[in-house]
Amino acid sequence: MNTRPSAVNAQGIAEPFHIDEVPWEEFGHGVRFGMKYQVLSAFAGATQITVCNEILPPGNQANQAHYHLLEEEHLLVLEGHMTVQLGAAKHEVGPGSYVCFPAGQRVPHSLFNHTDLPCRYLILGNVQQHDVMVYPDTARVHVKLTQESYRLAPTLTYWEGVPE
Repeated sequence: MNTRPSAVNAQGIAEPFHIDEVPWEEFGHGVRFGMKYQVLSAFAGATQITVCNEILPPGNQANQAHYHLLEEEHLLVLEGHMTVQLGAAKHEVGPGSYVCFPAGQRVPHSLFNHTDLPCRYLILGNVQQHDVMVYPDTARVHVKLTQESYRLAPTLTYWEGVPE
């Protein structure tokens, strides 16, 4: 059980902690999407880098396929196996596998546990309040700053639709 709300003491100093102290959170949508995770960086008081310890159950996908324009993500598999999809390519990964999803790389990525056992991994990323995420499968664009989503549309010219 968590005995303190964070690793930051009364003087504002982030102290060492064991990850068992960090509360688990869960995410799920239907039968396809779902995972359990701990936001280690928030527990430590971090504001610039996000570090999450995640467990992807058998048969589940972590998120919709997406890419970020400003945020970069890194994945390190600790236990178990899963499939990382990068665009049309699928890669089976296991303990010790490392994947980088660079900011602005317009190749959607998703994580799927194709096995009968849970897969535990770390996700690291740099927080960008102005990030934009693109979800090609659903033609959705999400603007983090405004928390608004839009449908992907053909590119418009600068003056298109402006009366002369």
